[in-house]
Formats: sequence, structure tokens, C-alpha cells
Amino acid sequence: MRAAVLGANDGIVSTAGLVVGVAGATGDRSALLTAGLAGLLAGAMSMAAGEYVSVSSQRDSEKAALAVERRELREEPEAELDELTGLLAARGLSREVAREAAVQLTRRDALRAHARVELGIDPDTLANPWHAAGASCLAFTVGALLPLLAIVLPPASARLTVTVLSVLAALALTGWWSARLGSAAVRTAMVRTVGGGALAMGVTYAAGSLLGAAGA
Repeated sequence: MRAAVLGANDGIVSTAGLVVGVAGATGDRSALLTAGLAGLLAGAMSMAAGEYVSVSSQRDSEKAALAVERRELREEPEAELDELTGLLAARGLSREVAREAAVQLTRRDALRAHARVELGIDPDTLANPWHAAGASCLAFTVGALLPLLAIVLPPASARLTVTVLSVLAALALTGWWSARLGSAAVRTAMVRTVGGGALAMGVTYAAGSLLGAAGA
């Protein structure tokens, strides 16, 4: 959920910056729509590809660690049992209880026990790069649709105002939600997201206005 909120936030900010920048140079609706769609597609594909590569690397690392653990359990079972005992004891169990727990966990599923306690990995729920890529792509797209629709649907006279206000409101909401998910300070998160979005739109609009004036 937190990754989805952050992905949507990225979609809002990047697309809003793009369309507001183009709006600073031209008021042509087709140009705004083209730029917004191009930014949405490029951003969504970039997010999906980046997440796929990142999570694939994480999954490969997890699988490699599990392979090493599987080999060590096969070649040095007693040493691995001692290691598991020590890890459990380090978590606050007495040595005797830790040893008994290690023995029972090893009998039940040695690889899963070591993966969870030693590596912090659940062998049954390894990261799925396709799921991560799809979620990132969808979240970015949903976020990007707001500024895109806000810039092309209203009449020209209200276009910029509607876009800025709707984007800032959406950023305030994502800041609030991300803070709640992370148990962080709500006001700080909202100020950070709204301030960052406002700065991005201000910079791109100024750049678009200058380029539009220069090309006139």
C-alpha cells in the first residue's frame, strides 16, 4: 500500500510538472493532451521497468542466499543447528529453550527456520517482480490521470487554476496517507509533498513561459 501511494504521488508530480510546463508555453489543448499522455506512458513504463529490475535483483539475491543455506544444511547440519540456537538465544531465549526450539524447528523444516530467523526471508513469499512492476505501473497511471484530466477538460480560462488546486489537494491526501501508513508526522509529510509539487509546477511553468515567449 505504501509503495502504491508513493507511486501515485510520483505520477501526480511528474505529470503535473510536465503539463503545467507545456501550459506555460501554449494553451493548445491537443498539445497539452499529447504531452500529458506521453508523460503518463513514459513514466508508467519507466516505473514498471525500474521496479521489475529492482525486485528481480532482490529475488535473485534471496534465491542465492537460500541456495547457500540449503548447501550448508546438507553439509554441516550440526553447525547450522548450533547457529540457529545462538540466533534464538540472542533474541532473549535461554540457551536450553533456544536449543529445544532450534531442534524442533529443524525437524519441522530446517531451511524455512534458517531462512526466517537468520536471513529474514520467507521462502514461500519471495518478491515477485511482475507483481511489483504491475503495481508500480498502475499506481503511477492512476496518479498521472489527475493532472492530465485537470489540464485538458476545463475551459482554457480555468485550466491552470483547476490543475494546480486539484494537484495540491491530491498531494496533501497522499502525504497524509503515507504518513499514516508509516506512523510519521502528518503535518510534516503533507507540507513536504505539497511543497515539492508546488515547486515542481512553479519551475516548469516558468520554464515553459520563457520558452514560449522565446519562440513567439
